[in-house]
Amino acid sequence: MQILLLSDIHGNLQALQAVLEKVKRDYQIGGCVLLGDLIDYGMHSNEVIGILKNLTYPVLCNIWGNHEHAVYHDAYGRFSSERGKCSARHTKKILTQESWEYIRGEMKKEGTFSFECGRKRCLAVHGSLEDEYWISIKPENRLEEYREFDYVFSGHSHIPHFVEKFYGSDKSGTRNKKKVIFINPGSAGQPRNLNNMAQFAVFETQEEKVVFDKAAYDIEKEQESFTGEVDPFYRDRLEKGI
Repeated sequence: MQILLLSDIHGNLQALQAVLEKVKRDYQIGGCVLLGDLIDYGMHSNEVIGILKNLTYPVLCNIWGNHEHAVYHDAYGRFSSERGKCSARHTKKILTQESWEYIRGEMKKEGTFSFECGRKRCLAVHGSLEDEYWISIKPENRLEEYREFDYVFSGHSHIPHFVEKFYGSDKSGTRNKKKVIFINPGSAGQPRNLNNMAQFAVFETQEEKVVFDKAAYDIEKEQESFTGEVDPFYRDRLEKGI
């Protein structure tokens, strides 16, 4: 099965539409994993939620990110800047009743969720097991705490990664090795890897193959929707993917 991995859309309507159009054209998606931060920074949090509510393939998991957690709980203390706090407060103010129902009822209020996929044990986490909302998985670390899983899907860093880690095991059939695959699809709506395209990943479970893909979108049109309530930093950074 091909699984679409999406994270950190951040209210970017043009980016999400471009991703879904490319996915429809180029892939045969059987399920989707949503890794949080669907909202905030961008001006189209409600529209993004409206589209995701009507996906034609199953949503295998749909977890909160730190932005859903912050606006739901009015908890802005861990944002690194005043402009971030102001943006989140503005997003909370403009969310519709339908969006609130989606955030409360269709997303997992925890930033983690474990599930089975093709007899493999999967973990979806917005940040990491160290801090599910605010600290990203660092691929260079040993990451022993994830050894019970087969696949670990994460977001938050806005930077894609694919890493295979091998741990000791008592199973002689695998030569006493246990493998864990870590995947971060990058950010669809606020990429920070110096590439301004909308980024996503498609994971083929049978072959354990990952395609990191990108979709060009109308950045200028998205920027035109920004209003004075949100710092222009979040508008301008879209041009450079920073």
